[in-house]
Amino acid sequence: MSSNPSREKILAAAKKVAQAHGYSGLNFRDLAEDVGIKAASIYYYFPNKADLGAAVARRYWEDSAAVLEALLAKFSDPIHSLRHYPDTFREALENNNRLCLCSFMAAEYEDLPEPVKKEVQTFADVNVAWLSKVLSAANVVSSAETERRAQAIFAAVAGAQLIARSRSDISLYDALIESYRVAGLLPA
Repeated sequence: MSSNPSREKILAAAKKVAQAHGYSGLNFRDLAEDVGIKAASIYYYFPNKADLGAAVARRYWEDSAAVLEALLAKFSDPIHSLRHYPDTFREALENNNRLCLCSFMAAEYEDLPEPVKKEVQTFADVNVAWLSKVLSAANVVSSAETERRAQAIFAAVAGAQLIARSRSDISLYDALIESYRVAGLLPA
């Protein structure tokens, strides 16, 4: 079912909406109009908004995990992978000043249905696990500090994206990332 063209179009449209307006911005009628189908057709693939939100967030973290693994495979030195990690968040800003979908949904956490909460948490877990693995391989911090450093990097990069979006200023994002490098949070 996941390779169905209509379902894929719905997920792609829902991703764009959620990156700009969060979970609360998902509306079946608007999505149907964007995709060019009847609103009732969306219910065939996603019986309710929670199912759609969970599917969009799951697809987002799955795609993010694949991007992170490709980044790790691209560079033989894990330090280079760490240096390029912020680029994965920068891409959303480059795309009409959008925000990481799961970061946006995390801000709405209390209002999310449980299945969506689970997928949003998984996005953070995937990022922290990847960062921990790369930090460990790079021997950047002691093994006791790896997970805390990974959480700090994830939070800092996501926060930089949020601040830059609120100012519609990608150069602010770049400046914040550079300040993390100068401070030693990220490798220079």
